[in-house]
Amino acid sequence: MATHAAMPHRRRRTHEPRHHSPLAWALPVTLGLTFGIWAAVIKRVEEGGVATGGQWVLGVITALVLAGLAFGLGRIQHRLPRELRALAYGALTAATIGFLTSLAGGSVLRAAGIGVAVGVGVGMAVFYFYYTRE
Repeated sequence: MATHAAMPHRRRRTHEPRHHSPLAWALPVTLGLTFGIWAAVIKRVEEGGVATGGQWVLGVITALVLAGLAFGLGRIQHRLPRELRALAYGALTAATIGFLTSLAGGSVLRAAGIGVAVGVGVGMAVFYFYYTRE
């Protein structure tokens, strides 16, 4: 009589710290710093003169929010189907580009249009990337 040979499996211990790769931290931090500095520069050019504390605060808040959202999306992206993953990356890009466009003095309609156009392009590119590799 043939029986099933059970393969031993390793259970993950709950008290082990979870380590992230350097790229998992470096990419969101780089994106956050880039867009934070960009937002502060846009505000400085719009207001003219020397850099103020409010412009620096805007840049730091923009950097922290974008880095946090990008890091969070990077943590959950493998649990999402490719369609939802592409939508999430497109939405994050659309919101970021729309925010920077509105800071530059664009109207709400212009900021939304440019953000949606760029977000759709990024979403389609991400979907194609994952569709051809999964």
